[in-house]
Amino acid sequence: MNTILPITLPVALPSSIPSPEQAEIQLGPLPIRAYALAIIIGIVVAIWLGTRRWAARGGVPEAVVDIAIWAVPFGIVGARIYHVVTDYQLYFSEGRDPMRAFEIWQGGLGIWGAIAGGALGAWIACRRRNIPLPAMADALAPGILIAQGIGRWGNYFNNELYGRQTDLPWGLEVHQMENGRAVRGPDGEPVLLDGLYHPTFLYESLWAFAVAGLLIWADRRFRLGHGRVFALYVAGYTLGRSLFEYLRIDEANEILGLRVNQWVSALLFVAAVVYVIWSARTRPGRETPEELRGTYAEPGDVAETSDDAEKPEGAAPGGTSTEDESTPTSSGDESSTTRAGDESGDADDVAVPQRTEAGGESGSSDAEDTPGSEK
Repeated sequence: MNTILPITLPVALPSSIPSPEQAEIQLGPLPIRAYALAIIIGIVVAIWLGTRRWAARGGVPEAVVDIAIWAVPFGIVGARIYHVVTDYQLYFSEGRDPMRAFEIWQGGLGIWGAIAGGALGAWIACRRRNIPLPAMADALAPGILIAQGIGRWGNYFNNELYGRQTDLPWGLEVHQMENGRAVRGPDGEPVLLDGLYHPTFLYESLWAFAVAGLLIWADRRFRLGHGRVFALYVAGYTLGRSLFEYLRIDEANEILGLRVNQWVSALLFVAAVVYVIWSARTRPGRETPEELRGTYAEPGDVAETSDDAEKPEGAAPGGTSTEDESTPTSSGDESSTTRAGDESGDADDVAVPQRTEAGGESGSSDAEDTPGSEK
């Protein structure tokens, strides 16, 4: 009779996710708040990816950094204002310190305030550069989502924004924190809250990465434009956010039994879906590269675009139509059109009509006088 031996794993699987005991990361002698570091890394990744996507659409890469200079500070301020307004009791109720509203390093940024503030800053910058804001938003949308996913790990280091208790194997241990560090008990060990909790920061981070990948695929597959990528970002993110808000147990204001962020997510989801449908019907396709260049366009680019747009059917290269080749010059000299079997016999003169000075010969080949020539 064969004996079946039990299979033993060489390493025991963890039964929970441990949490950091402090909200700072020590980089040599310099302590850095993990929350701030996560935001900075997210911003850098968003700008990098946005630059690549903007250039792939035909825009000037430098434009993304110029837009970010306005959008990032506006977004951070907007995010903090949204958090303080929607959770005002944390700062302005009895026994609270209103000055803590300025302690942004302690956490507390509302994503919808960040989007609203960032959009305002981006709109100002795009208007100054004559760039269409919806096109820029489409290029930046996946990077913004990745930045949000990275930023959520700042909540992990702060031991905050976790969900309700769970007995799942990926339940999160949560420390009792004070001033960015775990409180120590009489035995010197960090104090843990009772039980394990849903790691909602992890759920939202993974969801953000997944939706970002979906947006990149959909944009390549369907060539989305005119703000539809950004609208899909809003719809996809709000769908997940409403579910994660249901799991969270941190203090928050409610309306009719639902958290404020759930109501905001629901309204924005509907608005985003409606915009995608309306935009696809009224403005199909994607913006042309010429529309994206704005004030970055060189005069030669504009001239070539104008020449190509006005070029009649059958025009020769360089913007010259076949009809122009048979038009004599107004100086009274010989016509500069090609004469088959003419004694000059130069084939290079076939497609290039020449301007002549009064009393001069018509054989001048000055490149500056040739329409559409490069400079």
